[in-house]
Amino acid sequence: MRDFKVPHSVQPSRRRALQLVSGLLVPAGALPQQPASGDPMSTLSTYMSEAAGRKLPDAVVEKTSQMILDTLAAMISGSQLPPGRFAIQFARGYRGAPVATVAASNVVCGPIEAALANGMLAHADETDDTHPPSQSHPGCSVVPAALAAGERFAGDGTRFLRAVALGYDIGTRVTITLGKLQYMVETHRSTHSISGNFGSAAAAGCMAGLNTRQMRWLLSYAAQQASGLASWQRDTEHVEKAFDFGGMPARNGVTAALLVQAGASAVDDILFGRDNFWQAFVPRNDAALMVEKLGERYEIMRTNVKKWSVGAPIQAPLDALDNLQKRWRFEPEQVKRVVVLVATDEAAIVNNREIPDICLQHLIAVMLIDRTVTFQSAHAKERMQDPAVLRHRAKVELVPDEALERLMPRREAVVELTLMDGRVLSERVGNVRGTAENPMSRQELIAKATDLITPVLGPAKCRNLVDTIFGLERVADIRTLRPLMQSA
Repeated sequence: MRDFKVPHSVQPSRRRALQLVSGLLVPAGALPQQPASGDPMSTLSTYMSEAAGRKLPDAVVEKTSQMILDTLAAMISGSQLPPGRFAIQFARGYRGAPVATVAASNVVCGPIEAALANGMLAHADETDDTHPPSQSHPGCSVVPAALAAGERFAGDGTRFLRAVALGYDIGTRVTITLGKLQYMVETHRSTHSISGNFGSAAAAGCMAGLNTRQMRWLLSYAAQQASGLASWQRDTEHVEKAFDFGGMPARNGVTAALLVQAGASAVDDILFGRDNFWQAFVPRNDAALMVEKLGERYEIMRTNVKKWSVGAPIQAPLDALDNLQKRWRFEPEQVKRVVVLVATDEAAIVNNREIPDICLQHLIAVMLIDRTVTFQSAHAKERMQDPAVLRHRAKVELVPDEALERLMPRREAVVELTLMDGRVLSERVGNVRGTAENPMSRQELIAKATDLITPVLGPAKCRNLVDTIFGLERVADIRTLRPLMQSA
């Protein structure tokens, strides 16, 4: 049988094919090209190579220390959940040379394996940070990558701080350029994985001490590994999601840094040369955003800490219900109906999910009964079958709201309660405690971390770890953290 070939005259161009595959139909001339003036690859690679020696503003040092502690707490508490237990088991079976620590275990393994395991631990649930402007969770991959590479190259605490801040700066700018949530919706690619991939590479490259040209090569290896699909939203066990958000990006970033540090060369201009990253991924925005305000706007300052250990779209609804309960002091049985309004795309993520910590209706019912939501109650899957919880859950209606969608990435929510006596109580929350606009204090963050770490490692190790993180600039070798993170 003869092969049928489409005549060349009617074949789509290669560039057009890329546009069709990506789901973004933009004019061919709109594809990113290097600007006539300036050299963004030089700007970016120079900024990355000089990060280890660049002093950070005091506020950035403080926020970076807080985000490191918040991520370590997520890793340690995540060891008690199925994705975390799997990650430790995996690292134990494929441990490699004893170089890097796997948190909340006695496993010391190769840096690539440790980065993967710790990344999965950090996103074993919904405790880790979020960066709304880029639709990503930077900490769960950037911190594990910096830690693994830091142990491999015996980096000090100051370099560790600066590497983490760099990772947040680079990874988030990639998906800001791509187009964050709308990009994920239109292309079915996971912005969380792509952002973490580049952020982790930058952080690991900083810990490895790569020079300017090597940073160009690092970016090329990161671009080759950029992957991830929005199908993570269908993962009912959170194991693949932990890999997509944390494990895979951290592993990729450390792999890229180790390849280049060992002598591998690569393409010099992956962002603006022929067949470049932007041409393949077809961003919605101008590629100049990749270097916009580097060294002026630190993306870690725009990162949110989760007050509640639940999915980000549920943060504002829980804050709103918490406010109503404290103000009116009603009992669960007095509540006839609960209507929760959130952004339309966010509603799809948390609507009647099988996993307790990302199921909005379930968590609203838990808060009605318990008057709060703790790490333990958010992850008690057996409570999803509790008759009392189910009775109150039946009162909860989730409404996707277009007006709130237009406010994204600001995650506002409205909770409206109708009581049995006919009264209607309403609360709207915009800036949840822990967001960049309404940040938690150091003491509040320590309290959250203590609640997560102490049940796993005990109070003494927890106190020592907290003190060490807030004194990282005095730490001569990042491996000092090892005994503070390990369990027996």
